[in-house]
Amino acid sequence: MEINPDKQKLIELAHYRMPFGKYKGRCLIDLPEPYLIWFQQKGFPDGKLGDLLKSTLEIRINGLESIIRKIQKHFPR
Repeated sequence: MEINPDKQKLIELAHYRMPFGKYKGRCLIDLPEPYLIWFQQKGFPDGKLGDLLKSTLEIRINGLESIIRKIQKHFPR
């Protein structure tokens, strides 16, 4: 099986900021992992934010943060 990530979605994820709560304004990739796990246990929000939080958790669990950091650096907002 071949995996082809969507470049635009990865760029969006790299720059997307938490819109509410204690971590409001922080890039999703910078959220603490326990906070992402809490969302997983309680239920991710519906819509784009929930999808991005799920993706962020998968990236963090698999140790792929460096990819997002490179995207932040090479594709600034």
